[in-house]
Amino acid sequence: MAIKLMAEKKPAVDQEKVRRMDEVFIVTEDMEKEIKNALGPGPQEEILTSAFKLHITRGDIHTLENGECLNDEVINFYMNLLVERNNKKGYPALHVFSTFFYPKLKHGGYCSVKRWTQGIKLFEKEIILIPIHQKVHWSLIVIDLRKQSIIYLDSMGQTGQSICKILDPLEWKRYSMTSKEIPQQLNGSDCGIFTCQYADYISRDQPLTFSQQHMPIFRKRMVWEILHSHLL
Repeated sequence: MAIKLMAEKKPAVDQEKVRRMDEVFIVTEDMEKEIKNALGPGPQEEILTSAFKLHITRGDIHTLENGECLNDEVINFYMNLLVERNNKKGYPALHVFSTFFYPKLKHGGYCSVKRWTQGIKLFEKEIILIPIHQKVHWSLIVIDLRKQSIIYLDSMGQTGQSICKILDPLEWKRYSMTSKEIPQQLNGSDCGIFTCQYADYISRDQPLTFSQQHMPIFRKRMVWEILHSHLL
């Protein structure tokens, strides 16, 4: 028997918070210099920024270089930036689980992740995001409490029914989005960037209007955003 849980509706996202595509991809000259410096040579263990009880080193930032795969530290930091932004009025109530949540749940069941939800009123949230790391590939689970749905987004078009099933004790609607429905990567290294941008757009209730060609500029912007602990 399905259990119906309804989240209180919030007003739609303010129009000024909807970023136009031509504005999203602006990187100023000063930003370019700062980004280049962070991606430049230096001690890999040097801490460049700290927030959310997380530390980002130069080595972590270097995973944002073109052709590199993102690591857990960068993804978790960026997801925290999304949560911080969505705490503002006009955005859907958002919670994001760590990249380490799903492996723990998969191997140990719900009892093993109880501490991950302590103090969090999950059913007061509207969207819950779970980044999924499968060996060398990133994807995203979106739990939408407003629609009572669990959606799997994969930039290589793989299905995630087994993942959704593990996360779904409530018999909600489960759906893996197809390659024709969401932007897809055309290389072997941008899955983490796609995952982060899926999360950004969905947490703003915006359509996924980006594509592979935008990944290099997204990488640059994410460097700046992480260094400043602030989303553009």
